[in-house]
Amino acid sequence: MEALDLARWQFGITTIYHFLFVPLTIGLSAIVALLQTAWHRTGKPEYLRATKFFGKLFLINFAMGVVTGIVQEFQFGMNWSDYSTFVGDVFGAPLAMEALLAFFLESTFIGLWIFGWDRLPRRVHLACIWIVAIGTNLSAYFIIAANAWMRHPVGYEVDPVTGRARLSDIGAVLTNPQAWSTYLHVVAGAFIAAGLFVVAVSAVKLMRERWPRAGADRPHASERDLFRKTMRLGFVVTALAGLVVVLSGDHQAKLMAEYEPMKLASAEALWSDEDGAGFSLFAVGDIQNGRNHINLQIPKVLSFLATGDFDGNVQGINDVQARYEAVFGPGDYRPNIGVLYWSFRLMMGLGLAGVAISVAGLWLTRRGRLPGRRWMYRAAIAALPAALLANIFGWVLTEMGRQPWTVVGELLTANSVSPGVSLTQVAISLTAFTAIYGVLAVVEAGLLWRYIKAGPGHVVPYPPDGSDTAPTPAEPDTTDERVPALIY
Repeated sequence: MEALDLARWQFGITTIYHFLFVPLTIGLSAIVALLQTAWHRTGKPEYLRATKFFGKLFLINFAMGVVTGIVQEFQFGMNWSDYSTFVGDVFGAPLAMEALLAFFLESTFIGLWIFGWDRLPRRVHLACIWIVAIGTNLSAYFIIAANAWMRHPVGYEVDPVTGRARLSDIGAVLTNPQAWSTYLHVVAGAFIAAGLFVVAVSAVKLMRERWPRAGADRPHASERDLFRKTMRLGFVVTALAGLVVVLSGDHQAKLMAEYEPMKLASAEALWSDEDGAGFSLFAVGDIQNGRNHINLQIPKVLSFLATGDFDGNVQGINDVQARYEAVFGPGDYRPNIGVLYWSFRLMMGLGLAGVAISVAGLWLTRRGRLPGRRWMYRAAIAALPAALLANIFGWVLTEMGRQPWTVVGELLTANSVSPGVSLTQVAISLTAFTAIYGVLAVVEAGLLWRYIKAGPGHVVPYPPDGSDTAPTPAEPDTTDERVPALIY
């Protein structure tokens, strides 16, 4: 084992852990803004209670996302200095824009939103959470634009003297087709996860109300209507996001066929160029000899997904390998085919399962109804980890599919690691980060569960006449005196 191997493991673990919080932050910011908008328009106190309740959960998740995200950037200088040297002039531009513009909006206006309750006019306070939501999603675009440049580098030239990539067209970087297409796909997946988070929390509260455990406090009956509405909202958000995921995923497949043929071929275990290629359902292959023993397929579907033509040509692993060797020289340009193949299927399967549950939930909760069986509530709760895993497998597919490159066609991963970092040093930092992240996971789960158990607090109803004046300060939340209150 070399330092390169552990450095890749450390970056992968850090990225996956960080991405547990990213989709919830992206989606929950908009969902909380929608709930507050509903309260602003109707004056109904249940929407205010829901806003503050899910706002607390959003803030806990946001804080964890910021902490774990900062560690991501430290790794560029710690373990990947040769990579940072090569891409710094290009990669730094969108990341600087993310920090100076998008994150500034998030951090500034989330502070105003937290401390502005009962102090700012209602419309100004509502605008704050919408600016947070816009900043959060804008932040995601700049980061994805930087990542997309690594998969399809544009708007740059390599300095013949220094050997570094030099930015020549920031507009090309920000309008990279891989960037906006990936952005739609990632953000839609984030809204699926956030929608199912709202669904799962609502399902937990409704189950406790309908089937209370022996000796447990039964939630107030007024919460039933509140959580039915938030559950419906979660179902709607998930179903709409699922539609965007399908459409953007179709476009992603066509971009893969054009710019990343090796990734598409590996995700489908397609070994040779083929006209009218089928979509693989299950395959058992011989990677060393480049062939499949078993491959159950839906005929011609892969060609349609990749080219829009059922008889279109799709490039295969062996043929792409030969072309890359002719262009870049001898070497193995294949990613980990087994990881890509199953990541692709788990991403699609788990994600679509969550969307299917949301569609079923919309039907079962129509006209003021609630599901009468426990299995639906349990399925709704189980859909949340499924959606989070679908997001993670999607990023595994994206990042592992780029291997053995960090910047496709320009910089190999083996040439990106810091030359002065030893195996022992990476092992120590990997062990320390893993232990710290394990503790943070327990803290995060504990905080979320305490606030979910406590439920939404009591509020003073605001005047429903659209008045823009600050109301009388709300009564303190006495739902559970053992839970420390966030400052509103």
